[in-house]
Amino acid sequence: MHQLIASPQQRTHLLARPGTKQGVQLPIARYEELAHAASADALVPGWLAEIARTVWDLDIAEQVLTEHVLVRPRTALGYSRATWEINKGCNFNCEHCYLAQRKFEGLPLPDKIRLIDMLRDAGVLWLQFTGGEPTIDRHFQSAYAHAWRQGMLLEILTNGSRLHQWSLLELLTLMPPHKVTVSLYGATEEAADSLTRTPGSFRRVMRGLKAARESGVQVEIALIITQHNAHQADAMREVARVYGTSSSEYGNISPTYDGQPDPLATQAPDFLDRSTVFGGCPAGHSFFHVDPFAMATMCKVGREHPIDLMSAGLAGLTALPAIADGQMLRTGGCTGCRISGTCRVCRPLAKAYQAAEAPLNTYCQHGQGAMA
Repeated sequence: MHQLIASPQQRTHLLARPGTKQGVQLPIARYEELAHAASADALVPGWLAEIARTVWDLDIAEQVLTEHVLVRPRTALGYSRATWEINKGCNFNCEHCYLAQRKFEGLPLPDKIRLIDMLRDAGVLWLQFTGGEPTIDRHFQSAYAHAWRQGMLLEILTNGSRLHQWSLLELLTLMPPHKVTVSLYGATEEAADSLTRTPGSFRRVMRGLKAARESGVQVEIALIITQHNAHQADAMREVARVYGTSSSEYGNISPTYDGQPDPLATQAPDFLDRSTVFGGCPAGHSFFHVDPFAMATMCKVGREHPIDLMSAGLAGLTALPAIADGQMLRTGGCTGCRISGTCRVCRPLAKAYQAAEAPLNTYCQHGQGAMA
């Protein structure tokens, strides 16, 4: 199995090691040298051995290159990232969930493998497994292993309830992910279980966090702040300090992506982030989203005009940039806005808020007393 990945990345070339955040940008001549060496079964070049030793304390000197380095070829499409809802099913029933439906359904394994190969051929280097809860999909481990072997840097967005499983921990140890992000819904059973509407959910999450720590699988923790747990924010931060390598906080709860308002009732007003300005997004151009049936869209929220990759193949993705551009146009309640340059949300998300008839102060500057 490979220990390093050399890959084209937009207009650059990257050298990465699965399971670590350190990467090295390669000059084009160095990448081409590695591609030629891989095709010729040559030894690791001296300069690469020195980089591996210096950056990752990895000794691959005088070894056959292909035994340690996977050299990804250039692709016609310029995508670098993708998110994949492998299955919308979930073992929790979170009150704040943005999914419109959470049915347990998706592609058979052969089609999942075919989809992963298409993502690889589209140039995708960073792939996020999400859901629903991705680890409850019966094909998750097989799909993860196949994607890893294709030279992708993998993230798992999970509730952590299955991280205690020996087979999953063994997989993540053997094939290290780029990132495991665990959502934390409270610091006690009372708060967390009321948000997830699933008795025992907090115990399962903590069991997973402890097992991951004991196995050496590093996790980042996302603190989901709502009315159910806002009073425990400091305690949640302490859980993240003990069990995570880093943490982030999310208090801006959105409607479902099709504009249903139910999740908004969970918002904790004091934790709404009104400072982050939307600075543009390359959705549909350098990354995209795929649902459980291989329907590709610009992102998780902007799901208009999906492309069926199972029938259209890679060629279908050539239509995605124009579809994305159309969804980013200011329409409806945003038409003619003169302060859109400092808006906090993208147009697809604003459309979901508008469909949900959400109060302006939850997503729009006009709700803060600003004048158009």
